[in-house]
Amino acid sequence: MNHNNEDGARVLNTFVAMKETVLNQVTIIDIADKGRGLGRHEGKAVFVEGAVPGDVVDVTIYKRSKSFDEGRILEIITPSPDRTEPACSHFGICGGCKRQNMEYAAQLRFKEKVVDDAMRRIGGFTDFKMHPILGSKNTEHYRNKLEFTFTNWRYLLKEEMLDEGPKQMNGLGFHIPGKFNKVLNIDECYLQDARSGEIRRFVREQALQKGYTFYNLKNHGGLLRNLVIRNTTLDEWMVVVVFGENQEDNIQTLLDAIRQKFPWINSLQYVVNTKRNDSLHDQTPILHSGQDHICEQLEQYRFRIGPKSFFQTNSEQALELYRITRTYANLTGSETVYDLYTGTGSLACFVSANAKKVVGVEYVKEAIDDAIINASLNGIDNTLFFAGDMKDVLTKEFIATHGKPDVIITDPPRAGMHPDVVERILESGANRIVYVSCNPATQARDLILLASKYDLVEMQPVDMFPHTDHVENVALLRLKLEDNS
Repeated sequence: MNHNNEDGARVLNTFVAMKETVLNQVTIIDIADKGRGLGRHEGKAVFVEGAVPGDVVDVTIYKRSKSFDEGRILEIITPSPDRTEPACSHFGICGGCKRQNMEYAAQLRFKEKVVDDAMRRIGGFTDFKMHPILGSKNTEHYRNKLEFTFTNWRYLLKEEMLDEGPKQMNGLGFHIPGKFNKVLNIDECYLQDARSGEIRRFVREQALQKGYTFYNLKNHGGLLRNLVIRNTTLDEWMVVVVFGENQEDNIQTLLDAIRQKFPWINSLQYVVNTKRNDSLHDQTPILHSGQDHICEQLEQYRFRIGPKSFFQTNSEQALELYRITRTYANLTGSETVYDLYTGTGSLACFVSANAKKVVGVEYVKEAIDDAIINASLNGIDNTLFFAGDMKDVLTKEFIATHGKPDVIITDPPRAGMHPDVVERILESGANRIVYVSCNPATQARDLILLASKYDLVEMQPVDMFPHTDHVENVALLRLKLEDNS
């Protein structure tokens, strides 16, 4: 037997052995990451794909370790009362909405528990007020931005693999979780307004009819690479087509067809990206037709969004998040506010009318450029914005120059704040800190460091992304009385 056959036999034997490893009647008691449920069998943790708390299931185990097992549902013995039928046909393969099989009220209940557990178990906090989680009014079509990937070797479903006939391998959709080189062709998607699907399907059909090459993720070649679709509550639309090769005639032909089919698109742009990665931060978008931006509005504030701009991807919940932050800041008009990780300055602008001065700091220079434009767009003249690494910008000299902050608003990335930034905040002596976080675990870690001078007063979880495990949390901290004397 040659080595290839030996390897194949070994894999097959392992697969058969794993297939025969079944745990019967496992009760799912909690949620875990990656859309999984958590159960226990003979005292050992079992993570089960697609399981909902309250399910009693037989589980096929595909990975074992000393402390836990991982598996998938073989059979649902007793379905959870919180289990529901997913709306999307791609559920279970696409990673976008992993909790679609769970009633929304139950999702909120468990997200609230995630925040509470982080504060109590990681942070060790016990004396704080936690408000009920604020759910999203819309649980479908709530996103204002989606990015799709073209591929010439799309992910095949099991039934397709059994079909020996010819297959169309060009696809346009989302990356399969954990398999970056695999892209699932998307027919329907409940994340964005239905018109997003109309655009996506039309672009794919046009590409197939014209014989354009779809991108090869391994060899990094092909004309069509990515498709970015953005929209706002003002019903403004932006489409950015990213090309992997500079075929000028084909590029213009496709863009002309999009413009003719969808004359209501406000901004149609394109990028020729020949790098090996998909990031557009160092690329120059080219305007095909319409405006070079679209606008979003929260209350009376308007925000300009370009093809590379960051903006909260659930506009309606962003408004609620900003209102909570403004309430926690409790501004009277006399305060100097520092807005750390300000992004495009949307939150800084949102609280500016209630402050004497707002100082925004952000790592990405292009975001700061947008922040300055947004302040000007709204006639705001009491904001200052600075670009640079937070730990390098926020120094004692910076604070001495721009004034001691009365209130600090901080909205760091998922990794939380650098210890040097935490140290500067502690030294600042700000009366209040409003900490907005997309990761309660790292937020709790940072709050431990801030607890030497600040009391955790209250918090408000906010669900920005229904049917996912993500949850935002806004925490209010107040300077301890002995440090405020």
